[in-house]
Amino acid sequence: MLAIMKRDFRSYFNSPIAYVLIGLFMFILGLFFNNGLSYGVSDFMGEFVGNMSFLLLFIIPILTMRTIAEDKKNGTEVLLITSPTRLTDVVMGKFLAAYCVFLVMTAVTLIFPLILMIFGKPDVALIASSYLGFILYGAVFVAVGVFASSLTENQIVAAIISFVSLFALTTLNFLASFLKGFLNKALLWLSISERYDDFGKGIIDLTSVVFMLSFTAVFIFLTVRVLEHKRWSQG
Repeated sequence: MLAIMKRDFRSYFNSPIAYVLIGLFMFILGLFFNNGLSYGVSDFMGEFVGNMSFLLLFIIPILTMRTIAEDKKNGTEVLLITSPTRLTDVVMGKFLAAYCVFLVMTAVTLIFPLILMIFGKPDVALIASSYLGFILYGAVFVAVGVFASSLTENQIVAAIISFVSLFALTTLNFLASFLKGFLNKALLWLSISERYDDFGKGIIDLTSVVFMLSFTAVFIFLTVRVLEHKRWSQG
């Protein structure tokens, strides 16, 4: 698992993809930061991290589109699924590689709350809870992206599947507003956006933490199942 993670993590930085994504992410956030300081400092970071999470809809599909699709295209997927290494370790290695790139990208954004701390008195607890929610939110997004990448050998198709899936997941609370009764409650319960919003308000709910970690685990499990199906078909 660690060998796969290190190899894939290095591959992100051996190509322009990680630098381009991090640079683009920081550039757009810089614009948000510059234009958003009209908010009160205490309220600003929750809004700012919310903008960060919106950008993940576009960043994560590009980040994860190559994780497994590239192996399929190059023919190295056969070596992975027929190797003695457990498929769970293969998937976890690829997930962790992409997730570590996401964490690097997240760490770079800490310059913005640091600026606020130097020149103002922001709510540090709100910043901490917002970032915790963002990190968990990112784990779900990366897991969905890796799953999408396992479904096809075309990286562009993988990115589109990932974007559509993530968009659907993040709009469940919007769809719930058109429904009543059990369906409304069910969609709100499944909505990761609804749970993520609490973190942006400074609320750290253990149930939401477990929910996002479980959501991540489900998509990792589904990815393993996809590769297992390929392993049996190869046999």
